[in-house]
Order: sequence, then structure tokens, then C-alpha cells
Amino acid sequence: MKLDKATELLIYEKASLCRAFEEEVFKNLQNKNIKIPVYLSAGQEFIASTFAVFFDKFFPKTKKQIFIQHRGHATYLAFGGDLKKLILELLGSSKGCANGMGGSASIQCREKNIYGHDGLMGSHGPIAVGACFGNNFPTLCFIGDAAAEEDYFLASLGWASTKKLPIWFIVEDNNLSILTEKKVRRNWEMDDVAKSFGLTSFDIEDKPKDIWETFSKNLIKKPCLFNIRTNRLYWHAGAGIDDPNTLDRQKDYITKFGYEIINNAQRKVKKAWNKCQKLI
Repeated sequence: MKLDKATELLIYEKASLCRAFEEEVFKNLQNKNIKIPVYLSAGQEFIASTFAVFFDKFFPKTKKQIFIQHRGHATYLAFGGDLKKLILELLGSSKGCANGMGGSASIQCREKNIYGHDGLMGSHGPIAVGACFGNNFPTLCFIGDAAAEEDYFLASLGWASTKKLPIWFIVEDNNLSILTEKKVRRNWEMDDVAKSFGLTSFDIEDKPKDIWETFSKNLIKKPCLFNIRTNRLYWHAGAGIDDPNTLDRQKDYITKFGYEIINNAQRKVKKAWNKCQKLI
């Protein structure tokens, strides 16, 4: 199933909202308006945006559940999480999406079946598998390449494979655990490990076209793992920039579709941010 231009534009719109949000958060970190550790997903937003548009387009009434990693702002927003509640959460308000107690890492949206991270790296993997086993809802579990190394996450792959659960593990592989590269941490790749458990698995780039065409061949039928190579733009807790020359997928889409969409997203986020600050 090929990705047409109209659908690609929808993906870009979602990704632009996510990027605009993260850029605004980064500014507020720098000027000390945000007092808590923050885990930014800037640079990785096309992954969640592509999966979200796919489900919106082909399974709009399917009751799915999404388990997000600690670097999960983009996933939350792409799947319809409330923008203002996320802002309020980062500002520590009880009106936030986790009542001001989850912070950046443990955001949630029960209305959209988006479940946040509990703080133990990779633990949402077995939790996602358990939920899927219990209710058999199509399940997406987003996880970082370092969290995926945890033993309990690897064991959950085996259970998902054994029970043939309708779950998809999406590894957002930015090659870094804080500042430590994969080659220092391990000599194996997640897609190979998943195959050893009997899962269908793929290793692809974060190009929406590649994600779309790969996922469309493996619909809600069997457990799969997608190791998606991507790039983060900010450090682990949003304290700085990795490399100004890091590949940025957003630039490709600005070249293709122009600045109007990203400019609209920036205005929307700024307006929401100003409203939320008045509520604090």
C-alpha cells in the first residue's frame, strides 16, 4: 500500500504540531519556566505521526491502546492527546494530563487509551503485553533502543510471540542511551532478537513512506517489531543539542510542502501555551 501525497500531508501536519510543541518546551526550559526534567522527542516525531495517521485512515473505529516511552510527547500528541493538558502537566498544574504528578515522562490520556511510562526503563513493554493478552485490543508499544535492552522487555517479546498477540513494538532507535552509543552497549540489534523469538521484525529508517509501506503489509494479524532508526535533536533531558548537523526529517518536508503548516502549528502551540500560563 503506497503512501499518497494527501496522506503524507496529514502526517506532516501531525509531525509539525509535535515539533512546534517541543521547540516551545525547549525555549521554556532555557528560560526556567519549566522546573522539572523533560524528555523531548524532537527529531523522532514522524514515527508516531505515521502510525497515528495509518490508524486514523484505515481503522478509525478500532479500539486500540498505546503505551508510550518516557520520551513520549510526540506519541501523546500524534494519537490525539490533549495539547493544553500536556502543557499544564509540564508546568506542574493539577489540571495536567497526569494531575501534575507525572511530569514529562509519565503522561497519559485515558480518553484515547494512551498509557504513560511508570519510570522503570522498559517496564511498559510487559505491561503492554499483559494488557493486550487480557483484552486482545490492537496494541502499540513505543520504546527506546536502550529500554528495549532490559531483560523483562525481551521476555515480553517471547510471550507476545507465543500467544500471537495483536501487538506492535516500535523501537525508536536514536542510537543513544543518554550519551552512550549502541556499539558500546551491545553487539546485537533488536530486529534480530525479535526474529529469534519468532516475531516478524523489520529494521527501517524513519521515513514515513518506508514506515507506511512496511506496516501496511503487516496489519492487525500478528505481533511485529519495527526497529526504526531515527535521530533525536536534544539531549536526554532537554538540556542541550546533540549535533546541529544531525539529520532532521522535518527539513525534507518543509522543502516539499513549504512553511505554512509548520508556521500554523507554531502559532497554535504558542496560543495554547499562553492560555495555560494564565491558568497557573
